[in-house]
Amino acid sequence: MIEVKIDSIRVSLMSQHRVVVLKDVDTDRYLPIWIGPFEADAITIQLQGVQVARPLTHDLLKSIIDEMGATISHVMVSELKNDTFFARIVMDVNGQSMEIDARPSDAIALAVRANAPLFVAEDVMSAASIVPETSLEESSLDVESEPMSEEEEEKLAVFRDFIDELDLDDLGKN
Repeated sequence: MIEVKIDSIRVSLMSQHRVVVLKDVDTDRYLPIWIGPFEADAITIQLQGVQVARPLTHDLLKSIIDEMGATISHVMVSELKNDTFFARIVMDVNGQSMEIDARPSDAIALAVRANAPLFVAEDVMSAASIVPETSLEESSLDVESEPMSEEEEEKLAVFRDFIDELDLDDLGKN
C-alpha cells in the first residue's frame, strides 16, 4: 500500500465532473480520479472547514459509524478495472477488521471527516499514476538544446518585441 494525500480537486472545463488528485507522500507520483461534483464539494467542504447548517450524507455516515462504536482505520483505492476505480473503507468494529466496498469519492469524503489515512494499492498506482515532467527550466539545465533556425528566430522575434515593449510599472495600481 502506498500512502497518499489529497493534492487538489480540479474542475473540468468540458463537463461538470471534477478530478481529485492524490499524491504519493514519498515520491512525485500523482493519481487523478474523476469524481462527481457533489462528492468533490463534500471533500472540499470538509478540507476547508466550511460549516454547514445540517449534516451532509458523509457526515451522517460518519455519525452512524461513531454511534455504532466503530472507527475508520483507513481508506484504500484498491482496484482499477475497465477504467473504473474501486475503494475499500477499512473499519475496526468491536476489535475486528471489516472492509466495505465504496466508490473512491465517497471513501475519500468519509476519510477526511474521520481523519483517516488514504492509501492506494501498488498495482493501481503503477497502472494509473502520473509523474510530472521536469519543468522547462530544469530540463534546459540538464539537456543542451539545439540552436534555432533563422525561420524560428524570426517567428519568435514578434513575441520578443511584444514582451520587451510591455510597460508593467502601472500594473495593479488602479
